[in-house]
Amino acid sequence: MPSLRSPGRRVALMIAAAVTLVTSCLAVRPASAADTLLSQGRTVTASSAENVAFPASAAVDGDAGTRWSSGFADPQWIQVDLGATATITQVSLKWETAYGRAFEIQTSPNGTTWTPIYSTTTGTGGDQTLAVNGSGRYVRMYGTQRSTQYGYSLWEFQVYGTIGSTGPDPDPGALKLLSYGRPGAASSSQHDGNCWECVPARAFDRDPASRWATSSTTGWVDPAWISVDLGATAQIKKVVLQWDPAYAKAFEIQVSANGTTWTPIYSTTSGAGFKQTLNVDGTGRYVRMYGTQRGTPYGYSLWEFQVWGTGGAPITPPPLPPDPADPPRLVWSDEFNGAAGTRPDAAKWTQDPGTGPNNELEYYNPNNTAMDGNGNLAITARQEATPGSVCPGGTCQYTSGRINTGGRFTFTYGRVEARVKVPKGNGLWPAFWMMGADFLTGRPWPYNGEIDILEVLGKDVKTAYSTVHAPAYNGGGGVGSPYTLPTGADFSDDFHVWAANWDSKGIVYTLDGRTVLTVSKDQVEATRGPWVFDHPFYIILNLAVGGDWPGPPDASTGLPKQMLVDYVRVYQ
Repeated sequence: MPSLRSPGRRVALMIAAAVTLVTSCLAVRPASAADTLLSQGRTVTASSAENVAFPASAAVDGDAGTRWSSGFADPQWIQVDLGATATITQVSLKWETAYGRAFEIQTSPNGTTWTPIYSTTTGTGGDQTLAVNGSGRYVRMYGTQRSTQYGYSLWEFQVYGTIGSTGPDPDPGALKLLSYGRPGAASSSQHDGNCWECVPARAFDRDPASRWATSSTTGWVDPAWISVDLGATAQIKKVVLQWDPAYAKAFEIQVSANGTTWTPIYSTTSGAGFKQTLNVDGTGRYVRMYGTQRGTPYGYSLWEFQVWGTGGAPITPPPLPPDPADPPRLVWSDEFNGAAGTRPDAAKWTQDPGTGPNNELEYYNPNNTAMDGNGNLAITARQEATPGSVCPGGTCQYTSGRINTGGRFTFTYGRVEARVKVPKGNGLWPAFWMMGADFLTGRPWPYNGEIDILEVLGKDVKTAYSTVHAPAYNGGGGVGSPYTLPTGADFSDDFHVWAANWDSKGIVYTLDGRTVLTVSKDQVEATRGPWVFDHPFYIILNLAVGGDWPGPPDASTGLPKQMLVDYVRVYQ
């Protein structure tokens, strides 16, 4: 539930696992004479096995009567070590009945850093022969949505290609980010109400929520370009482009010793936008993206333009946050065990008074948020008979409560969970969610990022929603999914535990310990836009009344109604 949200926010909720990465490598073809089966008998590992009868090794043993089968959860994976770097041209999957509806084929030089070379959300099982184009020593099938209530199961996982015909996919552990903080130049830049200070430096700041764009008045033309000065001669091995929707269909990556004479080291006429990781080989002090055909009527725009290699004069960027420890430990909690009428702990929570966004009808009054004396926080929505006594100006008809941990507790990565009982009634909108902490220092929504863990509409308490919002996907285009209880019961009938398990790879949402949605960072970057969730966030609890999404309350709502919260806990 954001502080700012466009009308019709939920008209078109987008399911994170329902976006297909469209690339030129999706065509199916038979293996050529030059392709060799590389995976048979190689070392193989998996995220899990259903039991000892279905080990990972059974998928690469060449025996069509033995199989690997995973645990019954999402995500799951199986990977094979080819023993040396290979050019991957084809992957054959022979599925058992428990097949993957949504999955990726990924490659890696080291078994740690993965690059997708195929993705689908409409897998049909059976025998799949996938023509791909990638390089790496390791290949894995990474499943994000099962087709049945069981796991993932493969009779055979076969990888075809050639060993050593091309160089390995550059390993970020061995290469350095050379472009961070370095000076940039461009054919033009945008600076207006639609893209404020979208100058070249924004593409080299490793901030996924800031971008460079060509000028809206003079720069929506071909050709256009952006370049970076690496400070000294460098060996360029990889370029990462995270495109805004204004992407390049045809462009070159060029290098130069002097910023004047340019040599192409990569060229395409079929760019598809989103995130592109380009393995290249060139030498120069300057690197440029030179666009010759726009993919839209607009200009060119990049959230990130990263140059990786050796040499240059790199500036060390701030370290990325570490992933949570395993096993995690409790680092913050509120059990709400105060006496009836006690306000939330002011050392942990800030009251959030005022009128809600999204054309909501309530005024958030601190008096509406207190302990119920039974170990719960009660956020109460009321209809006020005399609004002037509780609302400034007497303009509101309804009051409710909203609290947040901003300025008191923020965190990056971990498991955050709450045990909540939601109210039933038209016009009610309970939520447990998080906002990027930079919202408190002036970065506007959705550039700060938003992680919605629980949202339920009182008019449909059989459905809950979890969603993420960012500059490239927000409001009705947020990445998320609706889900229901397995029994078909109402969420308002009892307490339930909603949780977000958040790390550098994405967010896994669970309900009562059952995975209901996996939002993969790699998949979002490859299909929707930049991932803006690798920084501190704070927690929010509120019960809205009315608004664009839930609509207004009516006589059947039966106010007052309460959202009850047994606890909120954070583990890292």
